[in-house]
Amino acid sequence: MIRSMTSFADGEILAGELVILCELRSVNHRYSDVSVKLPDRLRFAESDVRRLIGEKLKRGKIECSISYKKQLSTQNFVVNTAVVEKLLAATQQIAEHMSAPQAFSALDVLLFPGVQQENETDKESLREKIITLLDQTLNKMLATRTREGLQLAELIADRCLKIQQLVVAGHARMPEVLNNLRSKLTARIVELVAEPNYDRLEQELVLMAQKLDVAEELDRLETHVTEVLHTLKQSEPSGRRLDFLMQEMNREANTLGSKSADREMTQISIDLKVLIEQMREQIQNIE
Repeated sequence: MIRSMTSFADGEILAGELVILCELRSVNHRYSDVSVKLPDRLRFAESDVRRLIGEKLKRGKIECSISYKKQLSTQNFVVNTAVVEKLLAATQQIAEHMSAPQAFSALDVLLFPGVQQENETDKESLREKIITLLDQTLNKMLATRTREGLQLAELIADRCLKIQQLVVAGHARMPEVLNNLRSKLTARIVELVAEPNYDRLEQELVLMAQKLDVAEELDRLETHVTEVLHTLKQSEPSGRRLDFLMQEMNREANTLGSKSADREMTQISIDLKVLIEQMREQIQNIE
């Protein structure tokens, strides 16, 4: 199954007094590059997060952000009175050295780091919630990547069909190319010598025909196209293999162009390279 590497998914889950939020973004990349952002309170689950992402996504630059927020309906403010007393004592000392001390409210004190105490959380229960949420979000991302992958596969298959048509046209054109070459060389030699050596001419024609024969390149292009269509149906990630096949197909198209002794065959070579480049651009985004 062909999958795109570009996608986005998000989700959230309730974990006690917390709402855990997850965002996943992925773009194309040659290898697997995973970055994870977690708040300190959830840092203990990072290895599990990376493991699950690695199991589900085999290739791409993947950014995973997991955060949390407290539910307002269940949020309890537990004040660390020891910290408050030290804070007030410190502010009083500072105020003694100020010409015009600034007043501050109880809310200012409440926002000071360490004044509010967070309830202890059951890490194992929280870990399970994080993994459940991440698994759900990854499945959403996989569904999106699969839908986009099917669209890419259709575009590539359509271009493969056009390449096959050009290969057929190239095979059909070859006899005419060789006949035209024979006629031109024969006429040229007749002009140059009064009694041409037709046996030698025939040998030269055979050698030149071998150099200009592109049947092998056309056959290999057909083989590569068949392999591309076969690869599109595979279940495992196949972006790298498809990229390799594009390199091979481009090499054959270039050779075809360099051997071309005919305007129509040159045009076939150009059309082939255009189609191959279009496929290569799409394949860069396949897992």
